[in-house]
Amino acid sequence: MDLPVVWFLLIALLWTGYLVLEGFDFGVGMLLPVLDRDRDGRHDDRRRRLLINSIGPVWDGNEVWLIVAGGATFAAFPEWYATLFSGFYLPLLLILVALILRGVAFEWRGKVDDPRWRARADAAIIIGSYVPALLWGVAFANIVRGVAIDENKQFTGTLFDLLNPYALLGGLTTVTLFALHGAVFLALKTAGEVREDAGRLAERLAVPTLVVAGAFAVWTQLAHGKAWTWIPVAVAALSLVAVVGATRRRFEGRAFALTTVTIVAAVVLIFGALFPNVMPSTTDPAFSLTIDNASSTPYTLKVMTWVAVGLTPFVLLYQGWTYWVFRKRLTVEAIGPNAGLKPVVRQR
Repeated sequence: MDLPVVWFLLIALLWTGYLVLEGFDFGVGMLLPVLDRDRDGRHDDRRRRLLINSIGPVWDGNEVWLIVAGGATFAAFPEWYATLFSGFYLPLLLILVALILRGVAFEWRGKVDDPRWRARADAAIIIGSYVPALLWGVAFANIVRGVAIDENKQFTGTLFDLLNPYALLGGLTTVTLFALHGAVFLALKTAGEVREDAGRLAERLAVPTLVVAGAFAVWTQLAHGKAWTWIPVAVAALSLVAVVGATRRRFEGRAFALTTVTIVAAVVLIFGALFPNVMPSTTDPAFSLTIDNASSTPYTLKVMTWVAVGLTPFVLLYQGWTYWVFRKRLTVEAIGPNAGLKPVVRQR
């Protein structure tokens, strides 16, 4: 068994889980100022609390996928990890700060009965959702495109090198795709007016997302893809086309499954275009990091494999159980009138 290849695939799988699950979390956060308005166009704190509560039981569990993906990269491909974090230090730092602010805002929003306190917490949630949604797309696009790496496996570029048109399109793709994913999730998770508004918003977001994501997928395929990676491009395109129809007909479960398939296909395209590299060099292809020259020793990979085989099923079962327990729809009527206290939301 070629363990470096196995761990490259496992890391791709971990990123798939993170982007699918945290993707709708980011989408919900980005849509707070849009879907919290009542029928008169006024911001309604009870609606906003409902939106936050829709991801309240799961958002922190979804972030575990990121921690595991980062840890697996460090252990399986230390050279990749070192070059990636040194070259992308500022974007990754901004992502980390945004995630911290977002998490703190979730936990502390209802601790003080003060509209200004809640407004600041809401701003942290919104910014903490937009920043990672944008920068993850920028980061992955640059990884596929390649960055300046010298013969010592050191990043020699600048921050402005990362802000190229292809990478910015990648960032716009993840923002629009996660916003659509979040709107569909809210239509699936809530009831009443919020469900109706989320369904209409998902319908409006579907076509722009199809255009932006389609442009990025085609650019990726033509510039960096392989013959077989036309398959995930086609799957992503067909899924997004089907999302347009599903959102118009308010088939919420089907639409959520389709946006999930789209994200999975996008990750397959990215990692498929990348393989066998893990970080291409634009300075000289000979300086590129590959699954062979960036990986740990065979013994390390073997130990990691046994640990993963033993622990992964328990993690999946626990997270699946969490989603099952909190599977029912939420309603505004179930939220108490006291906006300053953290509500206990009843499900129906």
